[in-house]
Amino acid sequence: MSSQIDHIDERILSILAKEGRLPIADLSRRIGLSKTPCQARLKRLQAQGYIKGFRAVLNPSKLGLDHVAFVEVRLNDTTERSLGAFNDAVQAVAEIEQCHMIAGAFDYLLKVRTSDISAYRRVLGEVISSLPHVAHTSTHVSMEAIKELQY
Repeated sequence: MSSQIDHIDERILSILAKEGRLPIADLSRRIGLSKTPCQARLKRLQAQGYIKGFRAVLNPSKLGLDHVAFVEVRLNDTTERSLGAFNDAVQAVAEIEQCHMIAGAFDYLLKVRTSDISAYRRVLGEVISSLPHVAHTSTHVSMEAIKELQY
């Protein structure tokens, strides 16, 4: 099974990134293939890991989660074991939407979403600061999201 994709696969991925619930009949019509080969390509793209899954994109404002903060985290120990402990612990924190290991002046950048500044302060003080090997944090509060991609 080839792991390379062609222009038709790229079109399938582009369309599904925006319209993940598009019925296979509509997708096949838009890319110019019959339903069976389109379905086969879709299954192959999933099997090869180009498509990780399908999900609903939720509206954070409707859920009362309007507050976004970015947190720089510096660890007191950056051995593989310590990094692994931090990485594992982050997975259990629902308020942490994203966690990126950074090459630079700090070790991780977290995107944290809460209902308001008070909730964020609680999460920072009780949860994030208690994660394994956290030595220092610095917070940047988002005033407005100008562009957010949903993959």
